[in-house]
Amino acid sequence: MNLKQLNELSCDRANSYLKDSLTKYSPADTLHEAMLYSLFNGGKRVRPMLVYASAQIFGPISPLTDASAAAIEAIHAYSLVHDDLPAMDDDDLRRGKPTCHIQFDEATAILAGDALQTFAFEILSNPQLSSPKSQLHLIQALSHASGRHGMVTGQMIDLASVNQNINRETLETMHRHKTGALIRTCLQMGAISTHCDDKDALNKLDEYALAIGLAFQVQDDILDITSDTQTLGKQQFADADANKPTYPKLIGLEASKKLVIDLHQQATAQIQTFGEKGQPLVELANYIIHRNH
Repeated sequence: MNLKQLNELSCDRANSYLKDSLTKYSPADTLHEAMLYSLFNGGKRVRPMLVYASAQIFGPISPLTDASAAAIEAIHAYSLVHDDLPAMDDDDLRRGKPTCHIQFDEATAILAGDALQTFAFEILSNPQLSSPKSQLHLIQALSHASGRHGMVTGQMIDLASVNQNINRETLETMHRHKTGALIRTCLQMGAISTHCDDKDALNKLDEYALAIGLAFQVQDDILDITSDTQTLGKQQFADADANKPTYPKLIGLEASKKLVIDLHQQATAQIQTFGEKGQPLVELANYIIHRNH
């Protein structure tokens, strides 16, 4: 499976699962519209792609894999809605479109983010999946990565670091939580959805995810100053203008580019053992370091 095929599979299956799961919507029409707007505003579905790429190494893709991909995308969408709020990054554009609080209003955006977060666990706990042990494992993994042990802590460190001079260790800690934790969990959840219990294989996936998760964020930092607003789909120099800590600011642009290459090599080395089945993860790693938005 090449990257184009993986992307098509991920978008088709994850989008279908999200749409089907949202058919029973809240009586509050505006809330439902804001959730749909935030879920289907042009996302590349990188995280679902990681889920499916991981799952196909160990077994057939199943409804449990679809639920995992949909749930992690719901968490990702919630995080972006809240990230864009005036109290956070105060962004007006996301993927070239008005952010949720601009399209609707701030209160609606907060509630839509809240609803998307709980929607993720609604998906994973659905009794129709008929795999309670694996479902509990998936819920534990996603809640750990998205809450106080992962993404939310990363966002808190990010907010506390504005206008501050932080060291490289703190910057890496921030990114490993804010971006890396969810990416790491994508690989875990894909494997869990196939009931994989091969500890050595899971450790290799985890090392891959640690490297590629950090590479993803370093590349984001680079693109903030080397791309443009139209390509990015959000305001160029947003991090620089807000005086946020970034890798180019801390170690320089060229050193940041070298770090991305080094992390890419670390990631791909971990999955050589999977042979042809690991190729989608190699292509995803290539995409992450070569993307322009």
